[in-house]
Amino acid sequence: MSELGSPERGLFCNRTLNLRGVRAVGYDMDYTLIHYRVDEWERAAFEHAQIWLQAKGWPVKDLTFDPDEFILGLTFDLELGNLVKATRFGYVVRAQHGTAHLSFDEQRNCYDGEVIELRDERFEFMNTLFELSRASLWTQLVDRHDRKPLPGVHSYRSLYREIDAALGAAHLEGVLKSQIVNDPDRFVVRDPDLLGTLQDQRLAGKQLLLITNSEWWYTQQMMSWCFDDALPDGETWRDLFDLVIVSAAKPRFFAQRQPVYRLVDAERGLLEPHVGPLTSGEVYQGGDARMVEAALGHEASQFLYVGDHLFGDVHVTKDVLRWRTALIARELEAEVQSARSFVDETEQLRLRMDHKAELEERYAQLRMHRRRLVVDGSDHRTVDTEIDTTGDEISALDAELAPLAEAASRLGNPHWGPLMRAGIDKSLFARQVEKYADVYTSRVSNFREATPYGYLRAARGSLPHDNVG
Repeated sequence: MSELGSPERGLFCNRTLNLRGVRAVGYDMDYTLIHYRVDEWERAAFEHAQIWLQAKGWPVKDLTFDPDEFILGLTFDLELGNLVKATRFGYVVRAQHGTAHLSFDEQRNCYDGEVIELRDERFEFMNTLFELSRASLWTQLVDRHDRKPLPGVHSYRSLYREIDAALGAAHLEGVLKSQIVNDPDRFVVRDPDLLGTLQDQRLAGKQLLLITNSEWWYTQQMMSWCFDDALPDGETWRDLFDLVIVSAAKPRFFAQRQPVYRLVDAERGLLEPHVGPLTSGEVYQGGDARMVEAALGHEASQFLYVGDHLFGDVHVTKDVLRWRTALIARELEAEVQSARSFVDETEQLRLRMDHKAELEERYAQLRMHRRRLVVDGSDHRTVDTEIDTTGDEISALDAELAPLAEAASRLGNPHWGPLMRAGIDKSLFARQVEKYADVYTSRVSNFREATPYGYLRAARGSLPHDNVG
């Protein structure tokens, strides 16, 4: 496990954030305060969905799940049955149909002139680690549907909806969560720095909020298992939070008015409709962010919300409320480690690309010079030789660049490459993070190193003309 304060556990800042000015910090629970073992949780979700689909008569018994096969930020193409990775501008750089990766020509035929627009109903974005089981089912079932149409499936879009229903049943029916509650050691990765991080924030006068889509019974048992044993006698996890909101129905919680219920019997989970302001120390179901703002009395810019779901936790919160936002993405640790181990090769790649740019500029100038000579009727044999020589140098350099560029494209994930990059450009995922998350980091406890009094400065943005000498 990476140590607190190591480079891979840094706080990466898109917009300068003065933590001293934050009065309230809201947290999601799943994959934020509680980090699951992805291979175990997503495999369990995959298997429950598999059972559900098998009951519908689908041939799914021999499907397999590989947690390392996919990454966040990929996009489902519901029209063509593809899974794609796009740049920040929406241009596809890698794609597969079913389980088969598309060749360059196949990819060009599918997406020449196409731009991935997340507002387009044709596309669905992988916002969270919960999507890994979905991607695994999708790619394998596209293959099966192509060979023989699956029962009740008339398009790739309807296939996606069936998978969505299967995974939804796994979550909503409570079977999967009961399995996790009964064996948390199997499913959860404890973070020894997490409790101290929350306690430091409280000591500094921050109000802490838990805002989760999980139900009360699951939240109570998982939070108790994670925190209660480490707290002083007589305290429970609820003493860490000023407000607890379960079944929040994010992203609607941040964007719409919703009814709210107060928990009146924690043991039996009994609720009653609530009217009036929210009260510190209570547990509520539903409600909305405007109620939270009214109860605490802080300005929007004094709230920081921390979650793992790029759309449900970060996008809507920033877009509608203007709260400050932090995205949790545990995969960053492996990505930063990979990049650090590749630093020498990255420098070699940069130097060779700079040299290639010089050669290509020379090649273009020589071709223009030759054209002028031809038009003037002048001798161009010397220029022809220079053009051939420069072209050979470019070809030789390309041969050196190819393995370095290929290795760079596989950093982080051998199938899809880095989470935050797509070729030489930022990925579509990185663009969404940049636009909606003030800060992104691999885990909540990374805030402990900065302290609740820290001043997080965004790096100076770079522009294409910055390096002009």
